Amino acid sequence: MASGIKGQDREDAVAGWLFMTPALIVFIVFLIIPIIFALYFSLTDWNGISPPAEANWVGLDNYQTVLLEGGIRQSDFFKALKNTTYFAIGVVPLQTILSLLLAVIINQRLLRYKEFFRTAYYFPSITSSVAISLIFLFLYQRSGLVNNALEFLTFGAWEPVAWMSDARGLFHIILEALGVTLRDGPEFLRGELLGLTVWDWISGPSVALMAIMIMNTWTTIGTMMIIFVAALQDIPGSVYEAAQVDGATAWPTFRRITVPLLRPTIFFVVTLGLIGTYQVFDQIYVMSSGGPAKTTLTMAYMVYRNGFRNSEMGLGAAIAILLFVIIFVLTLIQRRITGSEAEQ
Repeated sequence: MASGIKGQDREDAVAGWLFMTPALIVFIVFLIIPIIFALYFSLTDWNGISPPAEANWVGLDNYQTVLLEGGIRQSDFFKALKNTTYFAIGVVPLQTILSLLLAVIINQRLLRYKEFFRTAYYFPSITSSVAISLIFLFLYQRSGLVNNALEFLTFGAWEPVAWMSDARGLFHIILEALGVTLRDGPEFLRGELLGLTVWDWISGPSVALMAIMIMNTWTTIGTMMIIFVAALQDIPGSVYEAAQVDGATAWPTFRRITVPLLRPTIFFVVTLGLIGTYQVFDQIYVMSSGGPAKTTLTMAYMVYRNGFRNSEMGLGAAIAILLFVIIFVLTLIQRRITGSEAEQ
């Protein structure tokens, strides 16, 4: 009897590995091996054009260049880190909240034409990001629809803005409205920190970056909404029926029942959003190429610029590895904060 059970376990294990093998092959070939090669090339001066065997071993020089040595490469790296972080801080919470609200609305039993609304909200997520970026470039022109709409809503008081050419930081604009008009900020904020002044660190996203953030949020909430809809439909209806019997209204039900039961899904959505925002590239490439004044320069675009445009593939690989480490650490921190609550 025992030998029969062991034989069955062995057959189950073999069957499991056979089913897993195709996925493991894809995982190793398209993820593990590229990471290993990127790590190797980050320790060389390979230019991306000559044969990799001709690259010279430079050790940690590429990492030292972007992290420790002063100069334009270090300042560009931390500008890209600052811009990418502001991008994530602005987009991830907004897309999570909006997608959750849309999912709750669409999941209402009395709502008619649910399929239409699901398709309409999800459609931007499956549309080419390059095409959407080109459309938004027209919308963001000084004489574009956005400025015209804002001018109409403010009865002509709105001054047209060159959205994609405005390098001013939003926080600087707010401070200027409050009377702080110094170009380089107050004296105590002019000290240098990691290649940038403190005044630059607290600039906030530029007007151009904010415009891209708005577009990115609009294009991603559809995907997150579908995930939330699936999670909402998995909540037993008896839970809500019990809440109604106890006299709970809509808001307490949402706050005390829906949100706690969605914590694992919220963690998943926030993780996806965090990874996606820190890897944003295509919209930056099409709409701004890192400008104006490098206020939309992101880490993923910096990898492309150094590796493919400047023929410094070793440096680009080093930045890519640093980006991987940053995303990995942030995911662990988020799991520590949000994941523990989700498990509870």
